[in-house]
Amino acid sequence: MRMSKDFAREFYSSTRWQKCRNAYMAYRHGICERCAEQGKIKPAAIVHHKIELTPENINNPRITLSFSNLKALCRECHLIEHGMTRKRYWVKPNGEVVMR
Repeated sequence: MRMSKDFAREFYSSTRWQKCRNAYMAYRHGICERCAEQGKIKPAAIVHHKIELTPENINNPRITLSFSNLKALCRECHLIEHGMTRKRYWVKPNGEVVMR
C-alpha cells in the first residue's frame, strides 16, 4: 500500500531523501523504535515522519530531513502510527472493496 501523497512523491524519490533515510536507518541500526520501546527487536522497514508532511512544509528540511522528526518503524508499527491495522481488504472512499 502506498502511503505517500501526490505532492510528496517527488520528495520521496529524491536523492537527498534516500541518503537521509539510509543514514537514519543506519543510525537506528535498522531496528523498529516502537518495538524496541516494548522490549522487542524487529527490523525497521520504513522511516516515518513524526510531523506529517504537507504541501506547506514539504520544502522545509527541518521537517523533511531532520533526524529529530524521524522514526524507524516496522510495517506494522507504521500502520499503527497512521491509525490503521493490517487487513485483508479495505474500502476506498468511493465504496469499492479492494482485496490484498
